[in-house]
Amino acid sequence: MPIRCEIVSQDRMVFEGDADIVIVPGEIGQMGILPNHAPLLTTLKFGVLTVRYQGQEEYFTVAGGVAEIQPEIITVMADAAENVREIDVSRAESARRRAEEYLLKGPPPDTDAYLAMEAALKRSNLRLEAARRFRRSQQPGQMSGIKPGEDK
Repeated sequence: MPIRCEIVSQDRMVFEGDADIVIVPGEIGQMGILPNHAPLLTTLKFGVLTVRYQGQEEYFTVAGGVAEIQPEIITVMADAAENVREIDVSRAESARRRAEEYLLKGPPPDTDAYLAMEAALKRSNLRLEAARRFRRSQQPGQMSGIKPGEDK
C-alpha cells in the first residue's frame, strides 16, 4: 500500500500522487518516509525532495517549509517548490547573477532586502544544481502526479 504525497507551494499544488517512499530534506538531515510512518511534523531546509513510486523517481526543489507526516499521507507545505523538469535554467542563472551583483554592493540600510536577496541567491543555486544533477535521469511524464504546467 503506497503513501499519498502532496507537495504544495504558496501559490499552487506542485505534486499529488502515490509514493512508495518520499525522501525529504529535513532540517536535521534527509528523511525517508514510508507508508505507515509514525506521525511527525518537521521543518524543511533548502534541498531536493524525491518521490519514488513503482521504480520511478521524480525530483522537486523545496526552499524551506514544513512537512506533516501521517501513516497514510505526507503533506509538504513548502515556501517555494518546483518539479526539477520545470526549472528554467536561463531564468535561474539570471536570478543568480542579479542576486550576486546586489550582494556585492554590501549590506544596504534595508536589511530585509539584503536577506531576501541572499535567499534568492540560495534558491537560484539550488535550482541550478538540481537541474544539473537530476534532469538527465528524469524523463517527462514519468509519474502519475501533476504534470508541469498542470495546476489543481
